[in-house]
Amino acid sequence: MTETHRFRPTNWHNVFAAMKPALVVASGDTIITETLDAAGTNARGEQKANRPNPMNGPIYVAGAEPGDALRVEILRIDPVRATGWTRAALSANVLEPEYARNLPPRDVCNWIIDLETSTVQLATPPATLKQLILPCAPMIGCFGVAPAGGVAISTATSSRNGGNMDYRGFTAGCSVSFPVGVTGALFFLGDCHAAQGDGEIAGTGVETCCDVELRLTLEKHRSIGWPRGELDDRIFTVGNARPLDQALQHATTEMVVWLKSDYGLSDSDAAHLLGQTVRYEVGNVYNPAYTMVCSIAKKWLPEKPNQV
Repeated sequence: MTETHRFRPTNWHNVFAAMKPALVVASGDTIITETLDAAGTNARGEQKANRPNPMNGPIYVAGAEPGDALRVEILRIDPVRATGWTRAALSANVLEPEYARNLPPRDVCNWIIDLETSTVQLATPPATLKQLILPCAPMIGCFGVAPAGGVAISTATSSRNGGNMDYRGFTAGCSVSFPVGVTGALFFLGDCHAAQGDGEIAGTGVETCCDVELRLTLEKHRSIGWPRGELDDRIFTVGNARPLDQALQHATTEMVVWLKSDYGLSDSDAAHLLGQTVRYEVGNVYNPAYTMVCSIAKKWLPEKPNQV
């Protein structure tokens, strides 16, 4: 019998690592929890933790062992604060070096999140941006599991275990599978955004606090190398590394492995399919590791062999 847990953390973490769990759940259980913003402030404006990206967790999933995968279904992401914040300058690393020399200060800018109309806009916009009213598009910027090998990975970056990927596809309705590196998986999440452009190229989305509902399901003996995900219309893989071409290599290789193991394709079959239908999206290109997402529309996928 599955359960729903209302998880109210009292401690937050700035690393993904093996540590004492804050909550123990069974496979298939649902978790509802409220996140802090990227600077550690809660929905009431109280400073509860330090940056970067303090995480709720870790959540221990009974029965999870290395060699398994943990599927995270994002059921709901609701902003719970009427304000968010961003920075006022692009990241220097997304611009030509000579141009980046004269960037303005990275001042904090406040945004209004209208929970009734589900829109976001600058609190004090310049005259040129008075009409900039964006749809609210809540997403999870940073989540994943403890890495293998006794490693602690900062919540400012990402790796095989997930982390600070800032991919706009991590929205309600998305499911993501992470490779389990330690007993219990030890799942963490935080850093929600009310809106964000591709790449998080200003170093932030509209940073805010959200009430998040997730379902955690153990996938026994599903050995994967990098995060894999699914949306209504496509499947995708995620590679995290720097330089960007290495992240692309990780994501593409993981997709080929997935197509071969689950869909019965050969390397040549995968070349035909990916060569003409693949789509790439940029996740985080601000933090130490960059994120690339490799996706294929479900309409192009063959039936899995066990479904024929």
